[in-house]
Amino acid sequence: GAAAGGDEYERRYSGAFPPQLRARLRDAARGMFVFGYDSYMEHAFPRDELDPLHCRGRGPDRRDPSNLNINDVLGNYSLTLIDALDTLAVMGNSSEFQKAVKLVIDTVSFDKDSTVQVFEATIRVLGSLLSAHIIITDTKQPFGDMTIKDYDNELLHLAHDLAVRLLPAFENTKTGIPYPRVNLKKGVPPDSHNETCTAGAGSLLVEFGILSRLLGDSTFEWVARRAVKALWSLRSNNTGLLGNVVNIQTGHWVGKQSGLGAGSDSFYEYLLKSYILFGEKEDLEMFNAAYQNIQNHLRRGREACNEGEGDPPLYVNVNMYTGQLMNTWIDSLQAFFPGLQVLIGDVEDAICLHAFYYAIWKRYGALPERYNWQLQAPDVPFYPLRPELVESTYLLYQATKNPFYLHVGMDILQSLEKYTKAKCGYATLHHVVEKTKEDRMESFFLSETCKYLYLLFDEENPVHKSGNKFMFTTEGHIVSVDERFRSSLWEDILPAEGDSAHKTKPTELKAANFSSNCNRVPDERRYLLPLKSNYMRQIDRMVGLI
Repeated sequence: GAAAGGDEYERRYSGAFPPQLRARLRDAARGMFVFGYDSYMEHAFPRDELDPLHCRGRGPDRRDPSNLNINDVLGNYSLTLIDALDTLAVMGNSSEFQKAVKLVIDTVSFDKDSTVQVFEATIRVLGSLLSAHIIITDTKQPFGDMTIKDYDNELLHLAHDLAVRLLPAFENTKTGIPYPRVNLKKGVPPDSHNETCTAGAGSLLVEFGILSRLLGDSTFEWVARRAVKALWSLRSNNTGLLGNVVNIQTGHWVGKQSGLGAGSDSFYEYLLKSYILFGEKEDLEMFNAAYQNIQNHLRRGREACNEGEGDPPLYVNVNMYTGQLMNTWIDSLQAFFPGLQVLIGDVEDAICLHAFYYAIWKRYGALPERYNWQLQAPDVPFYPLRPELVESTYLLYQATKNPFYLHVGMDILQSLEKYTKAKCGYATLHHVVEKTKEDRMESFFLSETCKYLYLLFDEENPVHKSGNKFMFTTEGHIVSVDERFRSSLWEDILPAEGDSAHKTKPTELKAANFSSNCNRVPDERRYLLPLKSNYMRQIDRMVGLI
C-alpha cells in the first residue's frame, strides 16, 4: 500500500507543469482581480470596502466606534482603491493604473474625523502610496509605461500628509512604543488604551523608513526605529522571546504569548525586510538573534524536514519567559513564515512548514483563522481571503522552481473560485467547514492574494525578468531594492549607525547568516516532490485528511 500511496502523491504533483495550463491560470488570477476590482469601482467606490453579497460600499462604522474590526481599517479614504494600485501595475494595466492614480490624487483626503489603527493605515495606505509613487517615478519603467503626465509627486505628498497625522501616536509614550490608534484630525483619542501588540507597534519601519529616505526627513524612520528598539529591549533575558501585548507606558508585558501569528508576525518580517532595504546591520543582528530564539523555543518536531523520525516541524505558541506551551492552536497568519524563511535561505524548513498549512487548506478549501492541531479542528472557523499561504507558495516556487507549488497555487485558486466568489466580488468565508459567506471583501484580497497568485503563474513578469530587485511589504506592496534607500542623510542623528562599518553589502547577507540551506535543494530534486511522500502522508494524517 505504501508504494502505491507514494505514487499517488507523485502522480498528482510531480513532473512538468504544461505552459498552456500555467498561462490559463495566470489569466484566471488576473480575472479574479479584475472581477473584484471592477465590482469595487462600480458598486463601492469612493467608500473603503466592497460588500460583495449586497453589491454596495461600506465605510467606518460611525454608530459603533467600538467596532474595531471595521474601524481600525476603514478610514473613509477609498481604502480598496489605494491598496490595489501597485497590483494594477504588476499586471501591466497601465491605462487603469494611471486612471486610478489620478482618482486618488483628485478625490482622496486624509483630513477626516476617522480613528484608525496606525499599523493598518501604514501598511495598507502609506505603503501603497509609496509603492505607486516609486513605480511612477522609476526611470526604467519595468512594468510598461506607468508614468503620469505632469506628475508632481502628489502620491508622495499624500503619504507625507498621512504619516504626519499618524505621528501623534508616538508622542506622550514613556517607552517610545506608539499608541495603537489615532484620529486623523485630532490625534490620539483621550480614552486611548495604553496597550498595543508587538506587530502593530514594531512593523512600521519599512514604510516610515522609505518615506524618510524619499523626503530626506529622518523623523519618520527615527520614531519607527525607536519603537522597534524599545520592544527589542523588553525581550525576556531568559529565552530572548517577546510577548504579544505590551503596555506602552510601563513596558510591562500584558500578553505573554510568544508565537509567529497575529500580534507578532510582521515584527520579525520587518527586522529582515528593513535590513534588505536599508542595509542597517543592527536590523540583521536583531533578526538573526530573534530567528535563533524562535528555533530554540517555538519549533517542535523532528530536526530535519526531509529525513529522520518524529513529527513534522511546527512552530507553537509559548510563554515568553519559560518557553512552556501556552495552547495548541496555530493561526492562519503564521503561514507567512515559510516565505520569510525563503528570504533568509532556510528553504528546507520552509518546505515542511508550508506543507502543513497546505494540508489544512486541502482539508477545508481555505485556512481557518485558528486551527487546533491537537483537536484537528478549527478553533476560529472564518477565512477572510488572507494571502499568507499564497505568498509562501509564490516565494517557495521562486526559490525551488518546483512545479509542486504551481499545483498548490492551482488548488488555492480553484477553492477561491468555488467557495468565495459572490454576486460581485469575493467574500469572506464565515465558516470554513460549512462554507457560509460573510459580506466583506478585505482590501488585501486585491493587494496581496490576487497579486501573489498572478505572479506565481506569470513566469515572464517584469518582477522576475527585468533584472530589477524587488521586495514586498507585509501588505504585498512592491518596492524596488534601490541604492538610494541604502544611504541615509542623517547619520549624525541616529547614534551608532553612522560609520560605514554598520552598512552591510547585500552580498554579505548570506555570509553573515548562520543559515546556509540555499545550497541544499539540488537540481535533480526539482521535479521530485519537495517533501518526500511518506512525510506528506504523515502531515495529511495529522490534519485529519486521511
